[in-house]
Amino acid sequence: MFDLSESDAVFKEQGEEEYRKYQEAHLRDPLPRGPAFSFVRRLLSLNDLAVGTPASPLVEVILLSRNDPDTGLRVMQSMQHYQLDVTRAVFTQGRTPYEFIAPLHIALFLSGDAAGVREAVEKGHPAGHVMASEAVDDPADTGLRIAFDFDGVLASDESERVYQAGDITAFHGYEQAQAGTHHQPGPLKEFLVRISRIQRLEEERRRNDASYQIRLRVSIVTARNAPSHERAVQTLKSWGVMVNDAVFLGGVEKGPVLGVLKPHIYFDDQVGHIQSAARYVRSVHVPYGISNVVAPASSKDVSDVASPMSPVKRSALRKTAGKAATKKSPATKNRSVAAGAKRPSRKG
Repeated sequence: MFDLSESDAVFKEQGEEEYRKYQEAHLRDPLPRGPAFSFVRRLLSLNDLAVGTPASPLVEVILLSRNDPDTGLRVMQSMQHYQLDVTRAVFTQGRTPYEFIAPLHIALFLSGDAAGVREAVEKGHPAGHVMASEAVDDPADTGLRIAFDFDGVLASDESERVYQAGDITAFHGYEQAQAGTHHQPGPLKEFLVRISRIQRLEEERRRNDASYQIRLRVSIVTARNAPSHERAVQTLKSWGVMVNDAVFLGGVEKGPVLGVLKPHIYFDDQVGHIQSAARYVRSVHVPYGISNVVAPASSKDVSDVASPMSPVKRSALRKTAGKAATKKSPATKNRSVAAGAKRPSRKG
């Protein structure tokens, strides 16, 4: 949510005591906005759909931080400065905060700490590493557009495993044979379900107020294509979710397509796709499944495992073709997002 690189450098170069002094001296100086700031702000803005109702708030953002309460004060002050309605926070003084995801009923944990995110995902939590991006936010845009990859993000990596054990023909054959069987959920399925509830509230508002402009838009951007598209569509229907756009690319590079959709955030399990999208959108790496079996020191080091969703594999396929052819309650189920504030590692 915030850019902590400057204070992180103080910790690494000068140690914890100087880090504490630095944060104290800059307590009233708002932290610069980070790559997930726009997404969080827009998500919180949707709470006006439920003002004065038992469902309020629809969305709750909870700060989970490895800082201690003292050094974490600047983060809280920054949220007040930017008028972000974030009132709950957990400070763990160096302890990994992902253990609080389940008891707080969080559906999405975002962090700039790649190793922490990977560990959270390995424990079965819905987590993503917010990546660097060249995209520039438009503050005049009041909407919220979210885009997801399908396999390894919303759905499990079951089909990806079939592909990597065989080839594209085996993949399509498997998907056709399993067309009547819905996919098992992936790490962000529950987040999509909660987002879909907000979409239904927007549709209800528009039915009652013709002047209301829909703000929330959801897209699926996947390298699947016919005939493997059917199972994905049927799975989404079985979850009771609604998406506005479904783009089945069949291996075409995702970046330029995302440049047309212009999501404020995009979730993918393969870093190669995120690198392709970096100039167009802010992206989150979900280090889940067979495409992330090698644990790197940083998400930036993850190899883009060749897959039907991979530009690397796409080139190979073309050559082959040329040869052969929050707290949960009935009223508040959408309290769903946690923002992770990384505390620098101790020296040594």
